[in-house]
Amino acid sequence: MPQFWNVLKGDMSLVGPRPLYMAQVEEWNEYQRQRLLVKPGLTGLAQIRGRGSLTVEEKLELDVEYVHKQSLLFDLRIIWETFFSLFQTENIYEKRYSKEQETRKMGK
Repeated sequence: MPQFWNVLKGDMSLVGPRPLYMAQVEEWNEYQRQRLLVKPGLTGLAQIRGRGSLTVEEKLELDVEYVHKQSLLFDLRIIWETFFSLFQTENIYEKRYSKEQETRKMGK
């Protein structure tokens, strides 16, 4: 519920790239940084197109796709599909962090 409070305050939107740690930004290329052009959201393309089966690179690709395609109709479609994904149990847990890393590095 804290994230819903952030939506009400205007810090987040219902649909958009999921919030990530700002420390990760230095790992992104310029194309991937386009995800920062929109507010983070409670749900997004990665949540309806693979969830835990996606690598961080694939999630960033979907985030940038959202930035380029965002519209009210697109947001409504994502919300609709999110509702149905809530009842699915596959791909809930992260299988692989990235193409090169099995798990997320904690610290430098």
